Amino acid sequence: MLVAILVVARLCGSASAGELDRAGIARHFPPPLVVGEKDDTLPVWPILKQQAGSYEVFAYAFESVDFAPIPGFGGTPPDLLIALAPDGTFRDVTVLSHKEPVFLEGLGSEPLFAFVEQYVCLSARQPIRVGRPNARGSGASPQSTVDGIAMATASTRTINQSILASALAVARGKLGFGAANVGLSVEAKPNLFEPLTLDALQARGLVTRLTLTRAQVTKAFRGTGVEEAGEGAPEDVVSDLTVALLDVPTIGRNLLGPARFEALMRELGPGNHAVMVLNAGPADAAENPLGETFVLGAVPERLTVSQGGLVVNARDMAVERRGAGLNRGLPAGDWTILRIDAAAGFDPSAPFTVTEKIVRERGQILSEKIARDFSVETKLPADLFLRVAAQEGPDWTESWRARVPTLVGLGAMLALLVPVLARQKGLVADARRFPAFRLAFLAVTVGFVGYTAQAQLSIVTLMGLVRAALRTHDFAFLLYDPPSLVLWAFVLVSLVLWGRGTFCGWLCPFGAMQELVAWLARPLRLRQLTVPPRLDRALRKVKYVVLAGLLAATALNSPAADAMAEVEPFKTAITLSFLRSWPFVAYAVGLLALNLFVYKGFCRYLCPLGAALAVAGRLRILDWIPRRAECGTPCQLCKVRCRYGAIAQDGRIDYHECFQCMDCVTIIHDPGQCVPQVVARRHAKRIVPRPVVAVR
Repeated sequence: MLVAILVVARLCGSASAGELDRAGIARHFPPPLVVGEKDDTLPVWPILKQQAGSYEVFAYAFESVDFAPIPGFGGTPPDLLIALAPDGTFRDVTVLSHKEPVFLEGLGSEPLFAFVEQYVCLSARQPIRVGRPNARGSGASPQSTVDGIAMATASTRTINQSILASALAVARGKLGFGAANVGLSVEAKPNLFEPLTLDALQARGLVTRLTLTRAQVTKAFRGTGVEEAGEGAPEDVVSDLTVALLDVPTIGRNLLGPARFEALMRELGPGNHAVMVLNAGPADAAENPLGETFVLGAVPERLTVSQGGLVVNARDMAVERRGAGLNRGLPAGDWTILRIDAAAGFDPSAPFTVTEKIVRERGQILSEKIARDFSVETKLPADLFLRVAAQEGPDWTESWRARVPTLVGLGAMLALLVPVLARQKGLVADARRFPAFRLAFLAVTVGFVGYTAQAQLSIVTLMGLVRAALRTHDFAFLLYDPPSLVLWAFVLVSLVLWGRGTFCGWLCPFGAMQELVAWLARPLRLRQLTVPPRLDRALRKVKYVVLAGLLAATALNSPAADAMAEVEPFKTAITLSFLRSWPFVAYAVGLLALNLFVYKGFCRYLCPLGAALAVAGRLRILDWIPRRAECGTPCQLCKVRCRYGAIAQDGRIDYHECFQCMDCVTIIHDPGQCVPQVVARRHAKRIVPRPVVAVR
């Protein structure tokens, strides 16, 4: 069925690039601005403004999909209209189209529009990172941080990457700066090494230093009212930075030693670069950029690496810091190793600059921050490097590094679940302890998998895969949500082994929420409704109809597809924590209430994701839930106890409808519940003769 839908959609439509022509651009830049002729080589429109009788370039306008088509979670890349001033400042950023599920019929598009407006007046010459909500008002630099959106972290990172990557491409190709390394990756020659001391490295210019005295800093702040900071003599050193490009063997191997250098290069990977910055100045000095306020693994706020007029995105690698720190004659002090990814276009053979920002404040009530920059340039010999073809692509690895604790927790959950389910004569067979374990596990699924990890799997992902297969041919959007991708991988394996029930019965946060609500409502003694068998069979087919409709609408690029996906309450209940308009909340709460009378009615009758997993589960290779010859005839106990109706009249398990609650497994291993065992035990007692007792 899905293959047929894809074929029809392939015939009906194809992928498209930027959607605006000159008239469309002009609607966004009305008079007195004028849209010039489109560039012959790049899809960029000059926006002109009349100045003193002549027209000057006010901005260059372009669509992000033409330069950085990074797919979002809807499977298609967001399209943003960006206007970049000749000096690299963002004049305007507007969302033209997007398929981000969290904003469509969720948070609404207004938070997304407000998010991109933050880029206006920021500069493409600086790294811009997405902080937490209200990050700019909590001390972060407003020149390098934009406020994130709660419950939309991954989507905002995709938008941020789309804006920065496309702006950087235009800056290199059109604005005349930052074009040192386009289309090539410059890497250090791996076998070129010469043993040198630190003094020799500095004498050759391979390692550079920036030493600032109190007199130099005071002079830079002269006239600001904050010339003095702390006590000390003018000649006292307040900052002493050592800068070294470690991926050059002659530099890195001499400074780190062979073993540590090799370990660093393995972690760094090909095409990427590592710049070490060490501060040997006073550790308690306010000017120390690597003091207590520096966060390991983050983009330093007071250190930047720039080249060709553009600031390069450089992030602390959070490498091992125990022991004596760095060795080979380096002075003691705070240090960082900054990673520069290949996608940044950094050319180590060209001059680059490391800048330290020193910030001082004046005023006690309404304080004002005043900053001054101090820089040191490094220019390495070109014969240390090789030029190879660049390996470009979206920097999804940042998402994985940021979610390591979450991935560890998710891995621990899966590592616990598999042996519990596989060893059926262990915990599962314990009728007293296993129900408590299941309730605890479901609670963790809701709290951790759902609300903390935000790893609620959804039919929206399958819709994104359809869009990507037909239009963008790029499935990288999956990599930006590590917990969900790990869970998808586990689900695919468990589908082949055990069927759909491992996810639906144990790892689906909304499914777990339904079971917990039903458990909490047990004191109310609500009576469950019995759905007639014929109606039950008909209702179970509805979810397959819903699945087919969603995939068809997605494949045919119907505008209704995203609205149809709201049949899932997952976004409302889990992703948005019920913080949504009342119709959506009422629908999700209504399904939870329905669950009190028709157990997990949504999962059994409506869930399109469950239908998709049931279809894929037909590849199952194991009939792993034990049965006895007496199951079905004459014993019907498991069938009567099964709240999902997943046991047939003859005792067979319907794996397409089974949620693997394991109640039937507990029963079959319990001599006190399993009817054949109870009968056999009683029969054995009847036929065992009484012992003969001697009469005296």
